[in-house]
Amino acid sequence: MIKYPWLTLLSLVVIILFFNGLEIPTHTSSLELDASVPAITNTSADLPLNSIKLPKGFSISVYAEVENARSMAISPNGTVFVGNRNEDKVYAIKDINGDFKADKKWVIASGLNMPNGVAFKDGNLYVAEVSRIHKFTYIEAKLDAPGKSEIIYDKFPKETHHGWKYIAFGPDGKLYVPVGAPCNICESKDLVYAAIHRMNADGSGLELFASGVRNTVGFTWHPDTKDLWFTDNGRDMLGDDVPPCELNSAPKKGLHFGYPYCHGGTIKDPEFGSKYSCDEFTKPMQNLGAHVAPLGLKFYTGNMFPAEYKNQVILAEHGSWNRSKKNGYKLSLAKLENGKVVSYQLFATGWLDEATQKVWGRPVDVLLLPDGSMLVSDDQADVIYRIAYKG
Repeated sequence: MIKYPWLTLLSLVVIILFFNGLEIPTHTSSLELDASVPAITNTSADLPLNSIKLPKGFSISVYAEVENARSMAISPNGTVFVGNRNEDKVYAIKDINGDFKADKKWVIASGLNMPNGVAFKDGNLYVAEVSRIHKFTYIEAKLDAPGKSEIIYDKFPKETHHGWKYIAFGPDGKLYVPVGAPCNICESKDLVYAAIHRMNADGSGLELFASGVRNTVGFTWHPDTKDLWFTDNGRDMLGDDVPPCELNSAPKKGLHFGYPYCHGGTIKDPEFGSKYSCDEFTKPMQNLGAHVAPLGLKFYTGNMFPAEYKNQVILAEHGSWNRSKKNGYKLSLAKLENGKVVSYQLFATGWLDEATQKVWGRPVDVLLLPDGSMLVSDDQADVIYRIAYKG
């Protein structure tokens, strides 16, 4: 017989309360911290990848499924960050097992206003909305719970017409940020529009870098000269074949590239062209097709592709929206010699069926993986492709 049964009951209550108050790590609780979802499902299984034509020896596959996939940036650890234009989210994707297909996908932020632009520097992710720039510190350690961002700049215009942004850090360590023209064609007295700006990584020191740029949604730097190269979307409503879109280079600060007075280096605008001579502006390195909407571009610096591609420009042409016969919807190759473009040719095509004029995909941005293969985002097919060369 227990002499003091109430002591036994009291002890049991104390033990239950004690253990209930402890936070004991379990396998289940760690799973709850994984906020990722599979990066590839069966959603992209029916995409007609066999219709895409590439040079001999190249192949294309789906690397990840990302809704409205737009601009991309990569960390040294291989995490790829992806922005949106028509949606409100920023994503991270990662190839965990090294099979050259992303395994996991995270939503880094949502509820944003056209968060097209992403950039990565010193462990931090930068995201561009229409009017402001976010900074997510040490993002790769917090993919499951990114938390609140720091706003490093919030004074860009709020107009959404050409208001979405491509951003990237240059060799000078500064963040380059464009502001497109708030119209199809107009002359603005505010120098913030139709321009490329740059700022320090903390958002300070904003300065005008290049003017007369109607709407650039992609730029990069030459691997040797470190000169800025960028695409520019030409104006609309002058017909199917005028004016050309442009591939430009800005080797120094302070250049003007003609908009709204001159297009393609030689074509005077019917409304504003009488004010200046086209010779007063910096001419394109290459005139592209009219209305092809060139966006992202990169110099190929990897070692997987044949030697002829080394330090050449591969650019994405998103495709026309107002041309009687569609054009664009492809990847192009601009070959350089001594810093000048000597040829402009197809690299990948097949997203547009020329006969039916039906489009199933629209390339947006290009990005190199450490192995030398290339990623291409597609905001219509909602995927990111990987292009590889096997010889």
